[in-house]
Amino acid sequence: MTEQQPYTLVRQHDGFEVRQYPAHMLVQVDVRGGLDAGAGAGFGPLFQYISGGNAGGRSISMTAPVLQQPRAEGVQTVSFVMPADMDAASTPSPRDQRVRTLAVAARLVAARRFTGSARTSRFTDQGAHLVASVRAAELTPVGDVYYARFDPPWKPGFLRHNEALIEIAADDSGD
Repeated sequence: MTEQQPYTLVRQHDGFEVRQYPAHMLVQVDVRGGLDAGAGAGFGPLFQYISGGNAGGRSISMTAPVLQQPRAEGVQTVSFVMPADMDAASTPSPRDQRVRTLAVAARLVAARRFTGSARTSRFTDQGAHLVASVRAAELTPVGDVYYARFDPPWKPGFLRHNEALIEIAADDSGD
C-alpha cells in the first residue's frame, strides 16, 4: 500500500477541513504547461529521482499525493512527498539538475476534497471555492492554492481523489 502524507485533523468546516501537517521533505521540479499537462511532464524526472536517480543511487518508495502548484504563467511546480521517515539529512541530492529537494516546516493547511479527472477548469474552480470558504470562515489564507492528486491517470475520473489546499495563518488553528 502506498504511504500517504500524514496530518492531524484540526477542525471540520462546511466544504473543507483544517489540517496540521508535520515538517516534511519534498522533491520537486518546475515544468512548462498547464495543470493538465504539467503533472505528466513533472512525473518523469521525479520518478527517475525515486528510482535511483539521486546521489546515493537509492530507490525511494512512492508516496501519495503528488502535489502541483501553478507558478508564473505557464509554469507548474510538481512535487513528490518523501516518506515520513526522511528528513533533510537523509534525503539524497538529485542527479538531475532540474530536480531539487525542499524541507517544508510544519504548517496549518485548509483542504477541500473533490473527485474527477484533472481538468484545469475543475481544479481552478475547486481552488477558488476553497479560498472563498476559508475567507468566509474568517481564516487567513497564506500563499497560493496548490493541488494534490492521489491516483494514477488510468483510474476513472469519478473514482479519483483530489484536493485543493492552501496554507492558513497559524493563529487560525482554533487551539
